[in-house]
Amino acid sequence: MMDATKYQIGYYPPPVEPGHVYEWMQKDHIETAPAWCSVDLRDGNQSLVVPMSLEEKLEFYEMLLKIGFKEIEVGFPAASETEYEFLRTLIEKNMIPEDVTVQVLTQCRDHIIRRTFEAVKGAPRAVIHFYNSTSVAQREQVFHKSKEEIKKIATDGAKLVKQLSEEYEGNFLFEYSPESFTGTEVDYAVDVCNAVLDIMQPTPDRPMIINLPVTVEMSMPHVYANQIEYCDKHLKYRDSVIISTHPHNDRGTGVACAELAVLAGAQRVECCLFGNGERTGNVDAVTVSSSRK
Repeated sequence: MMDATKYQIGYYPPPVEPGHVYEWMQKDHIETAPAWCSVDLRDGNQSLVVPMSLEEKLEFYEMLLKIGFKEIEVGFPAASETEYEFLRTLIEKNMIPEDVTVQVLTQCRDHIIRRTFEAVKGAPRAVIHFYNSTSVAQREQVFHKSKEEIKKIATDGAKLVKQLSEEYEGNFLFEYSPESFTGTEVDYAVDVCNAVLDIMQPTPDRPMIINLPVTVEMSMPHVYANQIEYCDKHLKYRDSVIISTHPHNDRGTGVACAELAVLAGAQRVECCLFGNGERTGNVDAVTVSSSRK
Protein backbone atom coordinates (compact mmCIF):
# COMPACT_ATOMS: atom_id res chain seq x y z
CA MET A 1 0.00 0.00 0.00
CA MET A 2 1.23 3.50 -0.82
CA ASP A 3 2.34 5.71 2.06
CA ALA A 4 0.45 9.00 1.69
CA THR A 5 2.21 10.52 4.69
CA LYS A 6 5.34 11.12 2.61
CA TYR A 7 3.54 13.82 0.61
CA GLN A 8 3.59 17.39 1.85
CA ILE A 9 1.92 20.64 0.86
CA GLY A 10 4.01 22.20 -1.90
CA TYR A 11 2.59 25.72 -1.98
CA TYR A 12 3.50 28.74 0.15
CA PRO A 13 0.88 31.16 1.49
CA PRO A 14 1.94 34.83 1.59
CA PRO A 15 3.75 35.98 4.74
CA VAL A 16 1.00 38.14 6.25
CA GLU A 17 0.05 38.91 9.84
CA PRO A 18 -2.49 36.63 11.55
CA GLY A 19 -6.00 37.87 10.92
CA HIS A 20 -5.03 39.69 7.73
CA VAL A 21 -8.06 40.29 5.49
CA TYR A 22 -7.46 40.12 1.75
CA GLU A 23 -9.09 42.89 -0.27
CA TRP A 24 -10.11 40.61 -3.13
CA MET A 25 -12.43 38.73 -0.78
CA GLN A 26 -14.56 41.87 -0.41
CA LYS A 27 -15.41 41.89 -4.13
CA ASP A 28 -18.27 39.97 -5.73
CA HIS A 29 -17.55 40.58 -9.42
CA ILE A 30 -14.88 41.65 -11.90
CA GLU A 31 -15.28 45.30 -12.86
CA THR A 32 -12.64 45.62 -15.59
CA ALA A 33 -11.90 42.93 -18.16
CA PRO A 34 -8.25 41.82 -18.35
CA ALA A 35 -6.14 41.77 -21.47
CA TRP A 36 -6.29 38.39 -23.21
CA CYS A 37 -3.21 36.67 -24.63
CA SER A 38 -3.63 33.48 -26.65
CA VAL A 39 -0.93 30.89 -26.00
CA ASP A 40 -2.50 28.29 -28.32
CA LEU A 41 0.41 28.39 -30.77
CA ARG A 42 2.93 27.64 -28.04
CA ASP A 43 1.38 25.90 -24.99
CA GLY A 44 -1.46 24.52 -27.07
CA ASN A 45 0.94 23.25 -29.70
CA GLN A 46 3.01 21.52 -27.00
CA SER A 47 -0.03 19.41 -26.09
CA LEU A 48 -0.27 17.85 -29.54
CA VAL A 49 1.13 14.39 -30.24
CA VAL A 50 2.36 15.76 -33.56
CA PRO A 51 3.15 19.51 -33.36
CA MET A 52 1.65 21.77 -35.99
CA SER A 53 3.48 22.26 -39.28
CA LEU A 54 4.38 25.72 -40.56
CA GLU A 55 1.26 25.79 -42.74
CA GLU A 56 -0.98 24.70 -39.86
CA LYS A 57 0.48 27.33 -37.54
CA LEU A 58 -0.13 30.04 -40.15
CA GLU A 59 -3.75 28.92 -40.55
CA PHE A 60 -4.28 28.86 -36.77
CA TYR A 61 -2.67 32.30 -36.42
CA GLU A 62 -5.08 33.75 -39.01
CA MET A 63 -8.00 32.26 -37.08
CA LEU A 64 -6.81 33.87 -33.83
CA LEU A 65 -6.69 37.23 -35.62
CA LYS A 66 -10.26 36.74 -36.88
CA ILE A 67 -11.44 35.90 -33.36
CA GLY A 68 -9.99 39.22 -32.22
CA PHE A 69 -6.94 38.41 -30.11
CA LYS A 70 -4.61 41.41 -29.86
CA GLU A 71 -1.84 39.54 -28.04
CA ILE A 72 -0.67 36.19 -29.41
CA GLU A 73 2.22 34.08 -28.15
CA VAL A 74 3.48 32.66 -31.42
CA GLY A 75 6.01 30.18 -30.08
CA PHE A 76 9.43 29.32 -28.72
CA PRO A 77 11.56 30.23 -31.76
CA ALA A 78 14.76 28.68 -30.40
CA ALA A 79 13.03 25.30 -29.91
CA SER A 80 12.84 24.15 -33.53
CA GLU A 81 13.28 25.25 -37.12
CA THR A 82 9.49 25.29 -37.62
CA GLU A 83 9.04 27.67 -34.70
CA TYR A 84 11.84 29.90 -36.02
CA GLU A 85 10.55 29.94 -39.60
CA PHE A 86 6.99 30.65 -38.47
CA LEU A 87 8.05 33.86 -36.74
CA ARG A 88 10.27 34.93 -39.64
CA THR A 89 7.36 34.35 -42.03
CA LEU A 90 5.05 36.57 -39.97
CA ILE A 91 7.62 39.37 -39.93
CA GLU A 92 8.96 39.15 -43.48
CA LYS A 93 5.48 38.86 -45.05
CA ASN A 94 4.07 41.71 -42.92
CA MET A 95 1.43 39.46 -41.38
CA ILE A 96 1.32 41.23 -38.00
CA PRO A 97 -1.43 43.90 -37.92
CA GLU A 98 -0.60 47.27 -36.38
CA ASP A 99 -2.86 46.65 -33.38
CA VAL A 100 -1.53 43.15 -32.65
CA THR A 101 1.43 42.22 -30.46
CA VAL A 102 3.18 38.89 -30.93
CA GLN A 103 4.96 37.23 -28.04
CA VAL A 104 7.94 34.86 -28.04
CA LEU A 105 9.17 32.67 -25.21
CA THR A 106 12.77 32.09 -24.15
CA GLN A 107 14.52 30.57 -21.16
CA CYS A 108 17.07 32.69 -19.31
CA ARG A 109 19.91 30.99 -21.14
CA ASP A 110 22.45 32.94 -23.17
CA HIS A 111 22.34 31.03 -26.48
CA ILE A 112 18.55 30.67 -26.41
CA ILE A 113 18.03 34.39 -25.81
CA ARG A 114 20.39 35.21 -28.68
CA ARG A 115 18.62 32.81 -31.04
CA THR A 116 15.29 34.35 -30.03
CA PHE A 117 16.43 37.83 -31.00
CA GLU A 118 17.66 36.52 -34.35
CA ALA A 119 14.15 35.20 -34.95
CA VAL A 120 12.28 38.32 -33.81
CA LYS A 121 14.44 41.01 -35.41
CA GLY A 122 12.42 43.53 -37.35
CA ALA A 123 9.14 42.77 -35.55
CA PRO A 124 6.81 45.78 -35.48
CA ARG A 125 5.73 45.00 -31.91
CA ALA A 126 6.84 41.94 -29.94
CA VAL A 127 6.96 40.87 -26.30
CA ILE A 128 10.16 39.06 -25.31
CA HIS A 129 8.97 36.67 -22.60
CA PHE A 130 11.90 35.32 -20.59
CA TYR A 131 11.68 32.98 -17.62
CA ASN A 132 13.44 30.69 -15.19
CA SER A 133 12.12 28.32 -12.57
CA THR A 134 12.15 29.53 -8.96
CA SER A 135 10.29 26.86 -6.96
CA VAL A 136 11.73 25.08 -3.95
CA ALA A 137 11.50 21.71 -5.72
CA GLN A 138 13.32 22.99 -8.82
CA ARG A 139 15.99 24.77 -6.79
CA GLU A 140 16.73 21.76 -4.63
CA GLN A 141 16.13 18.80 -6.93
CA VAL A 142 16.92 20.08 -10.44
CA PHE A 143 19.33 22.99 -10.28
CA HIS A 144 20.93 22.35 -6.87
CA LYS A 145 21.28 26.11 -6.47
CA SER A 146 20.66 28.62 -3.72
CA LYS A 147 18.07 31.40 -3.82
CA GLU A 148 20.74 33.92 -4.77
CA GLU A 149 22.04 31.70 -7.57
CA ILE A 150 18.54 31.26 -8.99
CA LYS A 151 17.93 35.01 -8.78
CA LYS A 152 21.19 35.57 -10.65
CA ILE A 153 19.92 33.40 -13.53
CA ALA A 154 16.95 35.77 -13.79
CA THR A 155 18.97 38.97 -13.57
CA ASP A 156 21.65 37.74 -15.99
CA GLY A 157 18.87 36.89 -18.43
CA ALA A 158 17.31 40.33 -17.96
CA LYS A 159 20.61 42.08 -18.62
CA LEU A 160 21.14 40.16 -21.86
CA VAL A 161 17.56 40.71 -23.04
CA LYS A 162 17.90 44.44 -22.40
CA GLN A 163 21.28 44.58 -24.17
CA LEU A 164 20.09 42.71 -27.27
CA SER A 165 16.88 44.73 -27.46
CA GLU A 166 19.07 47.79 -28.03
CA GLU A 167 21.22 46.04 -30.64
CA TYR A 168 18.48 44.46 -32.79
CA GLU A 169 16.00 46.23 -35.02
CA GLY A 170 12.42 45.99 -33.76
CA ASN A 171 9.91 47.31 -31.26
CA PHE A 172 10.29 45.19 -28.14
CA LEU A 173 8.35 44.95 -24.90
CA PHE A 174 9.21 42.58 -22.07
CA GLU A 175 7.70 39.91 -19.86
CA TYR A 176 9.27 37.92 -17.06
CA SER A 177 7.91 34.77 -15.40
CA PRO A 178 9.16 33.08 -12.24
CA GLU A 179 8.24 29.66 -13.62
CA SER A 180 6.67 27.28 -11.07
CA PHE A 181 5.48 30.35 -9.15
CA THR A 182 2.87 28.29 -7.30
CA GLY A 183 5.65 26.23 -5.68
CA THR A 184 7.77 29.28 -4.80
CA GLU A 185 7.81 31.23 -1.55
CA VAL A 186 5.79 34.31 -2.50
CA ASP A 187 8.12 36.85 -0.89
CA TYR A 188 11.06 35.26 -2.71
CA ALA A 189 9.19 35.39 -6.03
CA VAL A 190 8.59 39.11 -5.41
CA ASP A 191 12.29 39.57 -4.62
CA VAL A 192 13.32 37.94 -7.91
CA CYS A 193 10.75 39.91 -9.93
CA ASN A 194 11.82 43.18 -8.34
CA ALA A 195 15.46 42.45 -9.14
CA VAL A 196 14.47 41.92 -12.79
CA LEU A 197 12.39 45.11 -12.77
CA ASP A 198 15.34 47.09 -11.43
CA ILE A 199 17.30 46.07 -14.53
CA MET A 200 14.52 46.54 -17.07
CA GLN A 201 13.35 49.90 -15.63
CA PRO A 202 9.76 49.90 -16.95
CA THR A 203 7.79 53.13 -17.25
CA PRO A 204 4.04 53.84 -17.43
CA ASP A 205 4.27 54.33 -21.20
CA ARG A 206 6.52 51.26 -21.63
CA PRO A 207 5.23 48.86 -18.96
CA MET A 208 6.64 45.42 -18.31
CA ILE A 209 4.57 42.27 -17.85
CA ILE A 210 5.21 40.20 -14.73
CA ASN A 211 3.57 36.83 -15.34
CA LEU A 212 2.79 34.74 -12.25
CA PRO A 213 1.97 31.32 -13.70
CA VAL A 214 0.07 28.41 -12.26
CA THR A 215 2.71 26.20 -13.86
CA VAL A 216 1.21 23.34 -11.88
CA GLU A 217 -1.97 23.72 -9.82
CA MET A 218 -0.87 22.96 -6.25
CA SER A 219 -3.57 24.61 -4.14
CA MET A 220 -7.17 25.72 -4.07
CA PRO A 221 -7.84 28.83 -6.19
CA HIS A 222 -8.22 31.20 -3.23
CA VAL A 223 -4.64 30.49 -2.19
CA TYR A 224 -3.45 31.59 -5.65
CA ALA A 225 -5.55 34.76 -5.33
CA ASN A 226 -3.87 35.50 -1.99
CA GLN A 227 -0.48 35.06 -3.65
CA ILE A 228 -1.46 37.42 -6.49
CA GLU A 229 -2.71 40.11 -4.09
CA TYR A 230 0.54 39.93 -2.10
CA CYS A 231 2.52 40.47 -5.31
CA ASP A 232 0.18 43.28 -6.34
CA LYS A 233 0.99 45.07 -3.08
CA HIS A 234 4.75 44.39 -3.05
CA LEU A 235 6.03 44.61 -6.63
CA LYS A 236 8.08 47.70 -7.40
CA TYR A 237 7.21 50.07 -10.29
CA ARG A 238 3.59 49.04 -9.82
CA ASP A 239 2.22 51.74 -12.14
CA SER A 240 4.58 50.40 -14.81
CA VAL A 241 3.87 46.69 -14.30
CA ILE A 242 1.12 44.56 -15.82
CA ILE A 243 0.46 41.53 -13.63
CA SER A 244 -0.37 38.55 -15.81
CA THR A 245 -1.73 35.13 -14.91
CA HIS A 246 -1.17 31.85 -16.76
CA PRO A 247 -3.30 29.11 -15.17
CA HIS A 248 -2.99 25.44 -16.02
CA ASN A 249 -5.80 23.09 -15.13
CA ASP A 250 -4.26 20.24 -13.13
CA ARG A 251 -6.99 20.38 -10.45
CA GLY A 252 -9.74 21.41 -12.86
CA THR A 253 -9.91 24.94 -11.42
CA GLY A 254 -8.09 26.96 -14.07
CA VAL A 255 -11.07 29.24 -14.67
CA ALA A 256 -11.47 29.88 -10.93
CA CYS A 257 -7.75 30.68 -10.63
CA ALA A 258 -7.97 33.18 -13.48
CA GLU A 259 -11.09 34.91 -12.19
CA LEU A 260 -9.93 35.15 -8.57
CA ALA A 261 -6.50 36.34 -9.73
CA VAL A 262 -8.16 39.21 -11.62
CA LEU A 263 -10.13 40.10 -8.48
CA ALA A 264 -6.80 40.12 -6.62
CA GLY A 265 -5.03 42.49 -9.01
CA ALA A 266 -4.07 40.60 -12.15
CA GLN A 267 -4.60 42.62 -15.34
CA ARG A 268 -3.96 40.02 -18.02
CA VAL A 269 -4.77 36.36 -18.71
CA GLU A 270 -2.77 33.97 -20.87
CA CYS A 271 -5.17 31.31 -22.14
CA CYS A 272 -6.02 28.69 -24.79
CA LEU A 273 -9.19 28.08 -26.76
CA PHE A 274 -11.41 25.39 -25.19
CA GLY A 275 -8.86 24.63 -22.47
CA ASN A 276 -6.33 23.08 -24.82
CA GLY A 277 -2.75 23.02 -23.55
CA GLU A 278 0.05 21.03 -22.01
CA ARG A 279 -0.84 18.16 -19.63
CA THR A 280 -4.41 18.81 -18.41
CA GLY A 281 -4.64 22.01 -20.42
CA ASN A 282 -4.50 25.76 -19.93
CA VAL A 283 -7.35 27.92 -18.70
CA ASP A 284 -10.19 27.92 -21.23
CA ALA A 285 -10.29 31.27 -23.02
CA VAL A 286 -13.86 30.69 -24.17
CA THR A 287 -15.28 30.00 -20.70
CA VAL A 288 -13.37 32.62 -18.74
CA SER A 289 -14.00 35.39 -21.27
CA SER A 290 -17.65 34.66 -22.02
CA SER A 291 -18.95 37.12 -19.41
CA ARG A 292 -15.92 39.43 -19.47
CA LYS A 293 -16.31 41.18 -22.83
